[in-house]
Amino acid sequence: MDLQELEEKKDKIYSFLQSKEYTPMKLKELASILQVPKQEKEEFKEVIDKLISEGKVIYDKRNCLKCSGDNMVTGYFSGTAKGYGFVRVEGEDNDIFIPPDKTGSAHDKDKVLVNILEQSTGRSREGEVVSILERADDHITGTFQRTKTYGFVIPDNRKFGSDIFIPHGFTKGAVTGHKVVVEMTDFGGPDKKPEGHVTEIIGHIDDPGTDIISVIRAFGIPMEFPEGVINQLKDIPSEVAEEEKVGRLDLRAEQTITIDSETAKDLDDAITISKKDGMYTLGVHIADVSQYVTENSPLDKEALKRGTSNYLIDSVIPMLPHELSNGICSLNQGTDRLAMSCIMEITPKGEIKGHRIAETVINVDRRMTYTNVQRVNDAIDAYDGSEQELFAKLSDANVKISELKFKEKLSGEILETLDEYRDFAEMFRLCLELSDILRARRHKRGSIDFDIPECEIHVDEMGKPIEIKPYDRNRATKIIEDFMLAANETVAEDYFWQELPFVYRTHETPDPEKITKLGIFINNFGYTIKMGQEEIHPKELQKLLEKIEGTDEEALISRLTLRSMKQAKYTTTCDGHFGLASKYYCHFTSPIRRYPDLQIHRIIKENLRGKLNEKRINHYNKILNDVAFLSSKCERRADEAEREVQKLKKIEFMEPHIGEIFDGVISGISTMGIYIELPNTVEGMVKIEDIQDDFYYFDEEHYRLIGRNINKCYNLGQRVKVKLEEADKLLRSIIFSICEEEES
Repeated sequence: MDLQELEEKKDKIYSFLQSKEYTPMKLKELASILQVPKQEKEEFKEVIDKLISEGKVIYDKRNCLKCSGDNMVTGYFSGTAKGYGFVRVEGEDNDIFIPPDKTGSAHDKDKVLVNILEQSTGRSREGEVVSILERADDHITGTFQRTKTYGFVIPDNRKFGSDIFIPHGFTKGAVTGHKVVVEMTDFGGPDKKPEGHVTEIIGHIDDPGTDIISVIRAFGIPMEFPEGVINQLKDIPSEVAEEEKVGRLDLRAEQTITIDSETAKDLDDAITISKKDGMYTLGVHIADVSQYVTENSPLDKEALKRGTSNYLIDSVIPMLPHELSNGICSLNQGTDRLAMSCIMEITPKGEIKGHRIAETVINVDRRMTYTNVQRVNDAIDAYDGSEQELFAKLSDANVKISELKFKEKLSGEILETLDEYRDFAEMFRLCLELSDILRARRHKRGSIDFDIPECEIHVDEMGKPIEIKPYDRNRATKIIEDFMLAANETVAEDYFWQELPFVYRTHETPDPEKITKLGIFINNFGYTIKMGQEEIHPKELQKLLEKIEGTDEEALISRLTLRSMKQAKYTTTCDGHFGLASKYYCHFTSPIRRYPDLQIHRIIKENLRGKLNEKRINHYNKILNDVAFLSSKCERRADEAEREVQKLKKIEFMEPHIGEIFDGVISGISTMGIYIELPNTVEGMVKIEDIQDDFYYFDEEHYRLIGRNINKCYNLGQRVKVKLEEADKLLRSIIFSICEEEES
């Protein structure tokens, strides 16, 4: 049954259930009254299940079907360790509070049907979970604990809300401390514990790698590639065949480079750049993955299922097998590779005046790294003279590196890199020049740059964290970022005006209510933002972030501003990208690690070859909504898994330091206590009840804690000395205590 047929049958049945003639009845009775033929019983059940999953129809206590009513809504349950929860309803800003005795058998991330209860004046909506429409997962990961007669599992997801009872004989031999996967047999309820059987023992909590594998299992991220994918790899060549190059734009004579991290093996983007008569020609060349991953092949189906590559510190779970991503699809130095290229003509003001999207063949002249490119940039900054003068001398083979004069002594590594890359001096100059121009143009139109420190975690060969520090977004990373953004915008605009089926990257305008709340909050710090009648322009938020730069409240306001915005997603309509202040945006530049990029490469290629006929257009119109939805879902899963692994590694890093004193900054304040951030980005909490010198309350208006008796205050940005009291991987928490305060 196709989607259109399902919708038609669903509407007819729902209309009948809403009619005055209908009285609640069992499924079999309803099928009989509607005279459903025997051979269509399965389809009929599918339609009813769809109505139930949408929350339009429910089973009553007698197991009879009836309409759910106007006070019923469907949404996703977000649990808490304390038993209560919230339900998020699609398209609504405010969540519904679910008291502990009204959650039923709902657990975190379940899709539920909620009955809205009568609310008191001034309070948020309260509700009661009536039924579970869809379980988030029937397999839960956690830590096993054994007793004499049974076992129980403490879920890794503390929002699950309850330990899981494991009957005797269903423990699979697990012992206390084992990380396990539990198959749920009963999700319990208000008066009954959830119950399950252990189906897999991942390893002991102290074993290397167990923590990351547990996260992978918890999020349902597939690790191994199925046999069909492995078999398909055997038919993929290791080198580009001559016949594959025929008909492509040949760019092998162009000076071409890749810039990536030292450890990267899947090099999927390369650049070329030149300048003539004041106009820049920028080429962004992306590995032509679609040449080898054909539609509906085992590789393609698995890539869609995974949606994206997952980067979990020292573990990479790729969207495509390494044999492909690190092999013929990697733009390795000195080898012919097939690419999809976006070649742009750009004015000195950063305006893209013309472009060409083409199937190409390229050959990378030099594989460069962010570290080495940054070394060149350090040399530029230290040179005793102008940037142009330095590049002119580097381009002159008669000038020795030792003859160059610098304002400070440079390391041997920097000088060696400068010498190694001198043949690319002119290219460097143009890259830096154009990068600055493109960035300034984006800034002028209102693009928002959140400078919230991300962390970089280094682990040893056993997976133990040995260093945590803020990630450095240096000049080298910004060059690639600027060029990729330009290509993504150019491709999106091209296909928008062609009115062809496509997958866009959409970041919607924030909800006015959330921006209003943000405006009220920042007003406490003396800041304001201007709103139009219904919308805010990204430039207003850009101005706000510039005003708070370097202030004590910068980190908090930046985070709250980010939270007030909607989550970016993939769509089939071009609705613009608010954060980038861009009307047209897509993801074109990473088909090795993102499925939407691979999908649009396939569309572009068919279009370039004149094969995008009416039949194919209808085909894409039919499948792309699902592709966009699944890709967005997989992206969120990958982001959540990455955050979870980072949290675990930060806790593990702090474990040996319990009892030690640290310098920290107050990064957040709530009724629960004070959030402390250390210079290495590790964040923990000082519970309000643990501040012993007074009884403190939260002053929401001025965002601070105040002591009732001695009137002492704790403010945002205040520097404090803290003692590490707890670092608990099981509870996922870091707890500090206040030692003394410093002057802010």
